[in-house]
Amino acid sequence: MSKIRVAVVFGGRSTEHEISLISSEGILKHINRSLYEVIPLRIDIGGHWFLQDTENTHDKMGTSVTLIQGEKGAAVLENGSGKILREIDIVFPVLHGVFGEDGTIQGLLKMLNVAFVGCGVLASATCMDKDVTKRLLRDANIAIAPYVCATWTHQPNFEKVEQELGLPLFIKPANLGSSVGVHKVNMKTEYESALEDALKYDSKVLIEQNINGREIEVAVMGNEKPQASLPGEIVNTAGFYDFESKYVSKDASSIHIPAQLTDEQTKDIREMAKRAYSTLGCEGLARVDFFISTDGTIMVNEINTLPGFTPISMYPKMWEATGVSYSELIELLIQFGLERFERELQLKIIARQVK
Repeated sequence: MSKIRVAVVFGGRSTEHEISLISSEGILKHINRSLYEVIPLRIDIGGHWFLQDTENTHDKMGTSVTLIQGEKGAAVLENGSGKILREIDIVFPVLHGVFGEDGTIQGLLKMLNVAFVGCGVLASATCMDKDVTKRLLRDANIAIAPYVCATWTHQPNFEKVEQELGLPLFIKPANLGSSVGVHKVNMKTEYESALEDALKYDSKVLIEQNINGREIEVAVMGNEKPQASLPGEIVNTAGFYDFESKYVSKDASSIHIPAQLTDEQTKDIREMAKRAYSTLGCEGLARVDFFISTDGTIMVNEINTLPGFTPISMYPKMWEATGVSYSELIELLIQFGLERFERELQLKIIARQVK
């Protein structure tokens, strides 16, 4: 049986470029080579694509290429010569942040008529925008933390926000991840500088109420019938789970998997994770992040459709605790992508050639 040709795409133009490189190392290390032929594709910070000469994701050596539609799936075209270098059956995008998990590359891959791992265009774009995510969850009667929005042209008065949400506040770009541009605000002087910084990364910013309680995460995978992992908990000493806590300092936070919850809480939060996943149209994979307040209220914080796959990332660790190894997880995610692609081929939305 011939191997499935999997293009692992990493790097990208977002502020999370370096995290993508580390995540893709995990995928490349654990993917089953007896089942898959791996094609490493790097996107540099300028948006240029390269077929890597090695699988060292930090290696800048590679051939300049363009992704085009192939006979079946996609193909890797060498720039300049016009030579087809590789054929692709499915793409595994390991791209965090803008141009990776916001629906843009998903739209490109759909135009190329190739299968891919993870959520589709709409769910990716929806979950990337934390404001839109919260609106849809709220309409589905799924609890969220109270918040207001600010934009380049409208920045709410501090006194009004304080009266509505209290202190401290959290300010974050609506369309970004890895805690980039996120600030905890305790006073007015911090409020203005935090807004100014967050608006450097996005034209829309969330101002959220601080929730006293616990931060719980659940890994979800699947298409029509999603499965939820055992929950994990992040306990941090850095004030909040910022960029350094996630990727730099080993002492800034600790992870408990499974989270120390009652059986009833574990059941409720896993069911709520699947409900939020389905409400937002997610497929393939996502990580659902929760708050559990001191009074026991469970609230969805946000949903990450391309969670990290680094050595310390919660998503693969939660599945491992649930009984799914890293290699098995990759295999399942690829299968979900292929199944969705075959299902969508049956839809009568594409013009057929007349012979």
